[in-house]
Formats: sequence, structure tokens, C-alpha cells
Amino acid sequence: MQGTMLWILAAALIGLALLTGLPDWRRRLLMRPLFRTFKRVLPPLSQTEREALEAGTVGWDGELFSGRPDWNALHRYPVSELSEHEQAFLDGPVEALCRQLDDWRITHEDADLAPEVWDFIKQQGLFGMIIPRRYGGLEFSAQAHSRVVMKIASRSLTAAVTVMVPNSLGPAKLLLHYGTAEQKDHYLPRLARGEEVPCFALTGPEAGSDAASLPDTGVVCFGELNGERVLGIRLNWDKRYITLGPVATLLGLAFHLYDPDGHLGSEPDLGITLALIPTDTPGVEIGRRHYPLNSAFQNGPNRGHDVFIPIDQVIGGRDGLGQGWRMLMECLADGRSISLPALATGAGKLCSRATGAYAAVRKQFRLPIGRFEGVAEALARIGGNTYLMDAARGFTCSALDNGEQPAVVSAIVKYHLTERMRETVNHAMDIQGGSGICLGPRNLLGRVYQAVPISITVEGANILTRSMIIFGQGALRSHPYVLRELEAVQDPDAEAGLLAFDRALTAHLRWGLGNAVRCLWYGLTGARLQRLGFRPRGEPVVAYRQLTRLSTAFALSADLAMFTLGGSLKRRERLSARLGDVLSNLYLGSAALKQFHAQGCPEADRPLVEWAWRECAHRAQEALLALCDNLPNRWLGRLLKLWLFPLGRSYAPPSDALCDQVVALLLRPGEARDRLTAGLFLPEAPDATLNRLETALTLSVQAEPVLRRIRAAMQAGRVDSGDPEQRLEAALAAGVITAADADRVRAAVAARHEVIAVDAFDPADLGHNPDRIRTPIPTTQAEAG
Repeated sequence: MQGTMLWILAAALIGLALLTGLPDWRRRLLMRPLFRTFKRVLPPLSQTEREALEAGTVGWDGELFSGRPDWNALHRYPVSELSEHEQAFLDGPVEALCRQLDDWRITHEDADLAPEVWDFIKQQGLFGMIIPRRYGGLEFSAQAHSRVVMKIASRSLTAAVTVMVPNSLGPAKLLLHYGTAEQKDHYLPRLARGEEVPCFALTGPEAGSDAASLPDTGVVCFGELNGERVLGIRLNWDKRYITLGPVATLLGLAFHLYDPDGHLGSEPDLGITLALIPTDTPGVEIGRRHYPLNSAFQNGPNRGHDVFIPIDQVIGGRDGLGQGWRMLMECLADGRSISLPALATGAGKLCSRATGAYAAVRKQFRLPIGRFEGVAEALARIGGNTYLMDAARGFTCSALDNGEQPAVVSAIVKYHLTERMRETVNHAMDIQGGSGICLGPRNLLGRVYQAVPISITVEGANILTRSMIIFGQGALRSHPYVLRELEAVQDPDAEAGLLAFDRALTAHLRWGLGNAVRCLWYGLTGARLQRLGFRPRGEPVVAYRQLTRLSTAFALSADLAMFTLGGSLKRRERLSARLGDVLSNLYLGSAALKQFHAQGCPEADRPLVEWAWRECAHRAQEALLALCDNLPNRWLGRLLKLWLFPLGRSYAPPSDALCDQVVALLLRPGEARDRLTAGLFLPEAPDATLNRLETALTLSVQAEPVLRRIRAAMQAGRVDSGDPEQRLEAALAAGVITAADADRVRAAVAARHEVIAVDAFDPADLGHNPDRIRTPIPTTQAEAG
């Protein structure tokens, strides 16, 4: 039966190929009926949908959608490096800021950054990283912006969030792109100097992920300002979860603008609009603070009742009226592409370095816990995920620095890096055990663990990002033909639309036929005969071949899903999510190959890149198989599975032996470990927890040869059996070790005791000062009942 179905599908594809080669017959018999059907069935694109689709650019995601990614193009992507000025800033002010941060004091005692830290952040221009120098800003690249956030995040998430928010979606970003000259000249220097603390109010009680349905309103009307009657907007809003809201002096506001009296023309509904409002404007109410999962960054609600502003406070002035949704879509990429991926990668690097050292030093049953296979399995995922996160972070920042605005990729890295951060931190907490769950100044991971859901929630909830945005937007934005077909169908000139539809769909069908043939060939041959088109310099050649095969399988599967399900695919979120998972894992795997290539293919890092691409290939395969198993047409699903994987499953997760190689990199000092964790803040203070771990790891490595000699003496009967650390005096007496050797072991044992110690408190020290953290109150009238 399966063989018959394969032949039937092959014959149908050959017939279609012949048909598409006869233009007149093709248009008469195939295209015109299809064109009419599509025109009748497809709903028109709304303005907000069109703006979302037109936002951003297509880069490597387009190559992956093509089914034939050009690996030469991947390696031609310039890797953005830090300038001397940017590196000096990281080594100077950012390093100095990290030294000032005491995360336990921030989160437990003060529930805020210290006043001197706030002053330092403002004075050093950390709120103005994206602002050009002509306005007094730092004018940093995306790569530098990312590295700053990543380094601070390895020390304090509260400080990292405080710094990253003004540099992502907010007044500065929007002003740079859409502000009038007067607005830029007035606000940007003040923002760069920290004289204004900005926030951006988008989310509200009734409009979270559905930001296009804002209930907050503005009405065009005349009002009084400074004793004069001027045309402006009367605003009413209710927002919450606004980071920096409680301390902001300048509020960016998104609202729906109406002009019922026709002051600006005949259109009563002008659409979503963005405005800048000083928080001391009459009618603005700054609410009390939220306290998100014991993270102390400033966050809270704000409201406005009959707040009147002049028209010139709209971002972009009159030209900005009704343009807010387009502005948001075009500027959202920074938070998703830079800030949250940087924060996630910083957490991964911290877990890799700290938990790797802890697993090498901490002993159970006289063995370092990192040598137990269960612990090693978790450690391998920590190291491998960190490599993937760092590669995707760097690749995406390079794309931004080269002028791209990666709308689809920004959703990929936001979702997958924050999810891999969640997995990585969970594994680290499992390994650290009691030292991970006992909060206190010594604990590096507790506050990170608590804060993980925050990154999952903000800048688009992860569930919706995966199920609705990545493939939902990518299918139209990154696919080589679908958007052209959709635009042709909606062309008001029917004949011109038919010709454009014919050209696009014909090319689409030929392309799809090519993907189908290649997909089956790759499946039967394991992609071994595939030509790469570039000369390897030490890269894992098999990785390029297998990711190409999966790209071809993804392109074919996406086409079949869209052709058979049409518009209903948008509502089948689980199918859309699985297709998005395939695209995402192809992107992450590509980023890992790009990083390995850009770093000169260091042999020590080979286990990491091998783990990364094999992990991505396995996840992509499983998503494709789940798609096939859940297609509504079960026969099509079975046929597609056979076509994609004619010899059965092709990709296993990283092997135990490979995982052991990754773990070995984390358990000992070395170049690969340093590269993997590059960009962390490494404190110099002897009593700093990370410094204690590094010292303990070094001393443990130095003590290993001594302990091996003692074990050998035990086996030879020269020293009584037992714990070699407890047999130092006997080994000295037997001449097995020297006094210096014994001192090395004692130093390693003392350092281990320091590392495994946890904080303990007097009960009085654990109480909260009511003047700092007040009793929670409802944040909206509705919640108040």
C-alpha cells in the first residue's frame, strides 16, 4: 500500500510539472479556477495585519524556508565585533557597575537598586546606549548593547532589566525612528543624560498579548493649555506591568485614537497612536509597585483620567496619528532580538561556569558529583544549551548591526532562548541541590530561578509566540512565494492579479516539486551525496548536509500544510507551533555552525557544536513527525511521514559519549570553558561566590594527582583503605606524598567547605521593613471589587 501511494504521488507531481509548462492551458484549466477560489475564500488583510507582515526584513530565515539554504551566504554574514570604545565601556563602567551591585541587598533588603547605583547608571549613560552621540548617547551596536545586558545580568537581573528597558521598546527607540526634529532635540539628550527616566505603557488589564485591541482611548478635541485654547487629545487609560513605571518621568503611551467631531478630517477612527506624556501632567496617576517574583526592578501600573495633551506630543506629530501599530511592529524586534536573549544567555553562562565548578568540587560517595551519569546528563544540557543560546544571540545581533530588522527571527530567539534558559536554570538547581534552594548572599542561582517566568511572560507570552507568531508570521513573511500569491489575489485589478498569481503559483509549484524530489532523495541516501557548495575548514560537514535535508523537509511540510488546511492552519495552533519548532531549531543549529566557523573551528569546542546541531536536528525531526501524526487528513500524514523519513527516524539526541565530552569541558579550567562563558562578570573579591567556586575548582585540579597517588598506595597496601583525604598523615609517613602535596589537598578541602556552605539567618533578619515593601493592594478598580 505504501509503495502504491508513493507512485501515485510521484505521478501526480510529474503531471503537475507538465501542466505548469503550458501557460495558456495552465491559466485556463488551473489558475483561473484557483484564483477565483482563493479570492472567495481568503479574507482581506486588515491594516494591522498588513503592517505586521510588512514590518522587518527577511534574512537567514528566508534561506531556511527555501529548502536549499546557501551555506556560503551564512558564512558571508559579517560578524559584528565590539569597537574599542564599546570594549572599553564594558571593561570600565560596566565592570564598575557590577562591582557595586549586591543582589541580596537589592532583592531582600532594599527592594530596589541603591541610590548610588541609580546615579551611576544615569551618569554613565546606560539609559542611552541606543541614542546617537550627537544627542549625547553612546550609540552602541546591537552586539555591544547585548554584551552589556548579558554581563550585568550575570550579576543582577534587577540591574539588567533596569538598564535594558530604556534601550529596547520605549520612547528613545520610537523617537529615533519616528519623532519630529523638535521631539528628538528636546527628549533624546535628556534621556541620554538620565534626566528623564522613561517607560512605555502598552499592556493593560484587558489587553495583554492582544495588544491590537487596546481599550485605552484618546479623543481629538480642543482644550486649554497654558491659558490658550489648542487642538489636542483627551486621554483615558489603565495600564499595568509597566517596567520603570513607578519611577518614570516620561511616559510613552499606546492608545486608540478617535476623531468623532472631524477636527482632523472625515475619518472618525484614526487607529492606534503613540504619545509622550510627562508623568507630572495633570490627570496622570502612577500606581503603587508590582513585585514580580521577588525581583526588585521597578514595575507597576499607571492610569490617566481626562488627561489633555497637545497634538505635538504624539510621536511623529500629526504624521504619527494612527501610525502606532506600524511603529510598534517595526520596533518590537529590539526587545525580542537583543535584551531578552542577552539576559537568557547571561543566565546560561552563569550556570555553566558556576554549576560546572560546583559539580567538579562537590563530592558524594568520595566522588565529584559531576562524574555521576545522572548529574552529567544535566550538565551536558547546561553546556550545550548555553552554546546554542550564545550562538543565536551573537548571530542575531550581527544581523541587526548589518541593517536587518528580523521580525520572524526576533520571535524565534525570544521564545527559544528564554525557554532554554528555563531548562538550563532548572538543571543547575537540580545539581546544586540545597545550595541552590537556600537563599542568601552566597546563592548565585536562587533569584535567577525565581525570575525565569518573567522573561517567559514579557515581550509576547511564550505560548502565543510559539503557537501563533513564529510560523504564523514566518509562513507569509519568510516563504518565497506565499505573500506574493496573497497580494495577487487581493489585487483590485482582476486580470493583473491573475497574471501575478499565475507567475507566483507556477514558480511555487515548480519549487515545491523540486523540494519533494530532493526530500525523498535525501531521505533514501541520508543526504550523504549532497554537495555543500563551500570548502570545509574543519567544520562538521555532516551537520550542513543534515540541516539542509531538514530544511527541505520543512519547506515541503509547510507547503502541504498550507495547501491542505488553508486559513484554518492559523487556528490549528499546535500544528503551527510544530512547524515553528522546525524552523526555530534550524535557525539555532545554523547559528551554532556560524559561531564555530567564525571562531576558527577550535577543536576544543567541537563537542559543543556537535551537541548543538544534533540536538537541533533531533528536535526538528520530532516536530516533523508530530506534525505528520496530527494532520487532520491521516492518510496524507502517513504518506508525508514516509516521504520525509523513508528509512525511519534518522536523528537521535546527542549520545552519552558526546555528552560526556561536553561535561568534561565544564568540570575543568580551559579555553573552551572560557569561550563558552565569555562575557560574564568575574568578581575579584575573594569572598564573592563565583570567585570562591573558581578558586575551589583550581585547587581541586591541583589536588587530583596527589589523591591519585594516595589511592594507588591504598591498592598496593602501603596506606590503609578509606577516604584518601583522610589518609594524608599516613601517606606522608609512608613517603607517598610530600608535605607540600598534603597542603594542596588541605587547601582544596577547605575551599570545598567554603563552596558548599550555605547562608543561615537570625529569624529577625528575615523580616521585611514595612516602609520598603507595603501590603499589596488591587491594581485596578475591577480587582478591588
